[in-house]
Amino acid sequence: MTASQTSSYIGRFAPTPSGHLHFGSLVAALASYLDARAVGGHWLLRMEDLDPPREEPGAQAAILKALESYGFEWDGEMVRQSDRHAAYAEVLNRLFNQGLAYACTCSRKQLEPYHGIYPGLCRNAGHGQEDAAIRLRVPELEYRFTDRVQGEFRQHLGRDVGDFVIRRRDGLYAYQLAVVLDDAWQGVTDIVRGADLLDSTPRQLYLQELLGLPQPRYLHVPLITQPDGHKLGKSYRSPPLAADQATPLLLRALRALGQKTDSEMVHASPREVLSWGIEHWDALLIPRTLSVPEAQIR
Repeated sequence: MTASQTSSYIGRFAPTPSGHLHFGSLVAALASYLDARAVGGHWLLRMEDLDPPREEPGAQAAILKALESYGFEWDGEMVRQSDRHAAYAEVLNRLFNQGLAYACTCSRKQLEPYHGIYPGLCRNAGHGQEDAAIRLRVPELEYRFTDRVQGEFRQHLGRDVGDFVIRRRDGLYAYQLAVVLDDAWQGVTDIVRGADLLDSTPRQLYLQELLGLPQPRYLHVPLITQPDGHKLGKSYRSPPLAADQATPLLLRALRALGQKTDSEMVHASPREVLSWGIEHWDALLIPRTLSVPEAQIR
């Protein structure tokens, strides 16, 4: 029996193996896990290993070990995006052949004056796919959705984003294409992730619409930030999750998500903390903000 037949809720956690999991990763993993398990749903694990040059050796194994030591259990086999290239290529070629995507040979230097909003320089150039990025044509439309925590979010694709890349010039597939195809392929109904991906969502909604795919519900949790305002992450050498700190860090992650914690849980095992969290989960308590300073989480 497939996951979609046994539960109407299918969630997922999709880390990138460019480094070890840190406290910010834990908050996102915990939110997606509790949101799924609180309604008896499935929780899938997907390794988003789209960018081999940025992948840290041993990171995939370290991520799995950290999740296991913190008590997380996922359903089914872990999926690696590196095994899904044929599926991405099929859809990309279809979009290209239908004129919905096109090849772009613009250099980074050429695009610098446009501050990340592509001005359509190659839209009608008719370049071939070789030695070129592939961009998706976007409509001059505003896309909006209601996030379960952050509320209504709007973005005009033409003005705010421009035609965006779905395959890089070096041949690597872009996150926006891969995540849409994999979520649909895995039957994901609910996406719970960090607020840094909030502004990617309208691009994904457009791709889903273009490809006739179902649109999941979205919940974007606040990012945990350092004193300088940067999010916790591999780029800023945030400490990796320590196995012997699982219980206190899980409790701290619960508090970051606005959940109440029981003082008696300090002596509980990680699995017991997760069970308690599942029983008491209330997504309505998650702070409606894009970021929370780590120093404020007691």
